[in-house]
Amino acid sequence: MIYGLRHRTTYAYGNSVSFARCVLRLIPNSSPGQTVLKTALTVTPEPSVREERIGPFGETVVTVIIDKPHTSLVIEANSRVDVHAPPLPNASASLQWEVVRGAAFSSSGLEANGPAAFLYPTRRTPKLAMITDYARQSFPPGRPIVEATSELMRRIHADFKYDPGATEVSTPVLEAFNARHGVCQDFSHIMITGLRGLGLPTSYISGYLRTIPPPGQQRLEGADATHAWVTVWCGEGVGWIGFDPTNAILAQNDHIELGVGRDYSDVAPIDGIILASGKQDLTVEVDVIPEGED
Repeated sequence: MIYGLRHRTTYAYGNSVSFARCVLRLIPNSSPGQTVLKTALTVTPEPSVREERIGPFGETVVTVIIDKPHTSLVIEANSRVDVHAPPLPNASASLQWEVVRGAAFSSSGLEANGPAAFLYPTRRTPKLAMITDYARQSFPPGRPIVEATSELMRRIHADFKYDPGATEVSTPVLEAFNARHGVCQDFSHIMITGLRGLGLPTSYISGYLRTIPPPGQQRLEGADATHAWVTVWCGEGVGWIGFDPTNAILAQNDHIELGVGRDYSDVAPIDGIILASGKQDLTVEVDVIPEGED
């Protein structure tokens, strides 16, 4: 499936901004499940400095500096991506989760897609006994890892309510867990925290999810959104499999990957600093359009 992606972010400032430094992670990268065919990233006003590098997990990081006064900032990323997820494995025939855990901890590789970097707690996904115990209910001894992880994904979907007003980007994972409310970022952090507590390598994925307009209605421009899910390392033979706890589905050709990290902080689409006083208004418009669809 080939998609055209447009991600436009507009900042409107109450007072003139004299300096801005932004770190952008808006360019998707090719991976075993997708091929990036074309990308373009524009920033208005034109930055005085623009630097591009590859981050620790293979992500493209663009840093821009704008040092002339401005009252608005527009960042637009356009991409064309071919998503070709591999067939899903037989869940009941996958390796026992304890075998995968042992293989992960004995792995000596430090490559970006290896399990080692995704085994340990982070500030946003700390080791928490309460969440580990919640995850453990799906992982009795000897259970196949894909089967167990799929059940945990479905339990999160059933036990937690999607509520955009319940949390913020900085909400701690334990607060979202106790409230049983949140958004895709919260559900992904909860799942990561539980699985890493069991010793299973789990990564945070930022990206996009294909949406289908209701029958008889046109696609609304800019009405799509960014999304988050997790991938779990299921052993050398199977590799990484994507699990979407927000929708209780395994990630396939409707999921377009933007960045991979240990948690949201590693893959935040935009962060940085500005020098100004007064308020700012933020508008984000996203389009995820399959090729051939208007």
